Amino acid sequence: MGNRLSKISTRTGDDGTTGLGDGSRTVKDSPRIHSLGEVDELNSFVGLLLCEDMPDALREELVSIQHDLFDLGGELCIPGYEMIKDEHVARLDGLVEKYNAELPMLKEFILPAGSRAASLAHVCRTVCRRAERAIVALSHAEDIRPHPRKYVNRLSDLMFVLARVLNRFAGGSDVLWQHERKRG
Repeated sequence: MGNRLSKISTRTGDDGTTGLGDGSRTVKDSPRIHSLGEVDELNSFVGLLLCEDMPDALREELVSIQHDLFDLGGELCIPGYEMIKDEHVARLDGLVEKYNAELPMLKEFILPAGSRAASLAHVCRTVCRRAERAIVALSHAEDIRPHPRKYVNRLSDLMFVLARVLNRFAGGSDVLWQHERKRG
């Protein structure tokens, strides 16, 4: 394991740059730092979601995802470093399939609402999509592997499914968009 942080306030970023994991420095508004920040925010929201009541198996899977997101941040922080692999993406595919199999087929769009836990899962989904856009932008500026992009793409799908699962866990159901509602 690399060096641990022992001094938090270094003042080295006062000039608008920040250190990468390989020791190089870059500007704080670079596409790499932007994507890293989006993944960090996503991980924080997953942590907030974990404060809610949910099945133990789901809790364990979300904690594992938090570790993956930390690894993903490591990959983004060190140019050329590889942490996220095909197995990580395949695990998310399996979780989407597992949890979606328990849900009724959607016939209407749903609103990002319902229980608090489901609503937080929707926030995770939207932050995940933002992280994905940042990673795509980074891939246009620098060479990066496709695995980080694939991982967050699958994770946003999983968060959508988990929002539906969490609404049912709370005793509710999907909140459907009412396309024929009275507007005015």
